[in-house]
Amino acid sequence: MSLTAWLFFLPACFAINLAPGPNNLLSINVAARHGFMKAFVGGTGRLLAFAMMLALAATGLAVVLHASEWTFLAIKLAGAAYLIWLAIQLWRSDAPAIDTSQAQEAALTRIARHEFFVAAGNPKAILVFTAFLPQFVDVAQPILPQFAALGASFLVLEWVAIAVYSWAGMYLGKWLMRAKIRRWFNRCCGGFLAAIGVSFLLVRRG
Repeated sequence: MSLTAWLFFLPACFAINLAPGPNNLLSINVAARHGFMKAFVGGTGRLLAFAMMLALAATGLAVVLHASEWTFLAIKLAGAAYLIWLAIQLWRSDAPAIDTSQAQEAALTRIARHEFFVAAGNPKAILVFTAFLPQFVDVAQPILPQFAALGASFLVLEWVAIAVYSWAGMYLGKWLMRAKIRRWFNRCCGGFLAAIGVSFLLVRRG
């Protein structure tokens, strides 16, 4: 991979990272309710899921996944079901006041777990690693080092996107002091998550 190819990759990749997808929506909601740090650190759950997908793509196993209609369908259904389940939980939430007395470690674990499962069930993320990244790989050179460089760049830019959305959610939190507003905010997030979950079913393998 040439330096020119990598420089072309960075802005295109960052545009993907900043796209308002399900994980970024979760970051906004978590930051608005629990603060910047919990949303930012909790976002490591999605980084772990993406790192696993990158490893899968780099080792060539993604070829099997990409070729298997049933495997791809199972991932779509699981991802859609999980997002719709989260949407229902948000919609039914009674919007309690933020409880800062709970252990931070447990809260971060729960947030990271949600981030991980949402990212792992996102078929669009799978397509990014099986169709987008390989476009910047020079097959005449060793593949694994190139995937490592592209993957590391993707994860760094993804963490920047987590910070951006967490920052936005933190300032939205100032508008969510009233229970009624928090309730409607949760319902809006839930509605968007449900819509994204349904859209997963429309994603084609390409």
